[in-house]
Amino acid sequence: MSNVFRFKQFDIRQDHAAQKVGTDSDLLGALAAGGNDILDVGAGTGVLSLMMAQRFPEARITAVEIDDNAMIDLKENVEASPFKERISIIHGDFARLSLEEGAFDSIVCNPPYFDLSLECPDKSRTRARHSSSLPFEDLIGGAYKLLKENGVFSVCIPPEVETKFDSICRIEGFWLQEIYKIKSVPEKSAKRLIIIYRKGRVETPQEHIACMRDAINPETRERAVSQWYRDLMKDYLIAHNS
Repeated sequence: MSNVFRFKQFDIRQDHAAQKVGTDSDLLGALAAGGNDILDVGAGTGVLSLMMAQRFPEARITAVEIDDNAMIDLKENVEASPFKERISIIHGDFARLSLEEGAFDSIVCNPPYFDLSLECPDKSRTRARHSSSLPFEDLIGGAYKLLKENGVFSVCIPPEVETKFDSICRIEGFWLQEIYKIKSVPEKSAKRLIIIYRKGRVETPQEHIACMRDAINPETRERAVSQWYRDLMKDYLIAHNS
């Protein structure tokens, strides 16, 4: 079975990285705020870096990844992409990097957030999934320092950690700019949140509620992929499941 996830303008090989391409990264890559200088924290396979490079043709992207295994896929995917000249890769711990303060317009991160669950024996998978590898305080504080004034910080998190994450952001000095509450199906509550914070005052934050699949068709008893999700991913995914 091939372990390659094919997008319209690039491929993602994921033979080594613990965290594979998934809906969270697709959504964040399509909705995150951009800029001329973008930092991807915990880049993994590089899917976010490559999506941001595609969305923002003038942007320079810096991809930071700590895991040795993920770095193998990250380097291969960037090198094989049409955006390789605009993406720089750093192998290291985000919390310990010496990056220039105020250097970035935008920071994107699909952060590890399983801070209450048991850590698994696979160290790479633990690092990718558990917040002990990058505590919210370190991520948020580091992002604030590295952003320019009015820079933006985009993340994908589940609703169960929103209160904790948001409170740390506000204490640090971030203002909520925009939030997407994304449901899997209309009758259920939001399963994931795409949140954009700004390093600067925001008077009226925007809230969006979206759904990835439609209600059940009474005739076929099946669900179709929603038009919202089709439109969002049309420039990236080769095909949608019906």
